[in-house]
Amino acid sequence: MDKDGYVRITGRLQEMVIRGKENIYSAEIEEVIFNHPEVEQVAVFGIPDAYFGEELVAWVRLKQGGQLNEQELREYCLDHLAHFKIPKVVQFVESFPMTVVGKLQKFKMRELTISKNNK
Repeated sequence: MDKDGYVRITGRLQEMVIRGKENIYSAEIEEVIFNHPEVEQVAVFGIPDAYFGEELVAWVRLKQGGQLNEQELREYCLDHLAHFKIPKVVQFVESFPMTVVGKLQKFKMRELTISKNNK
């Protein structure tokens, strides 16, 4: 709440990305990517895009010894998702920002991705 009494909601009740005019649910994409045998953990979220409004991003942590690359992941996604649901940005990470109770902090992932892509 700001000094004037206005409340600003910083998260979403449902993790939905609006790309163009399509409503895309992060959970659907996360489930597909998570089912890849080399993926340990995944988080999907949106970042601002001048043309589409939002663009999809996937943060992926591979299982130990996993050798998956971005192109292979995209091909896997194409076999299981509509083309507009394929994340534009795929970032392989070692860890995710978490709260003290173990929840993913997608807002921090979003901030880090935006700052990385604006360099």
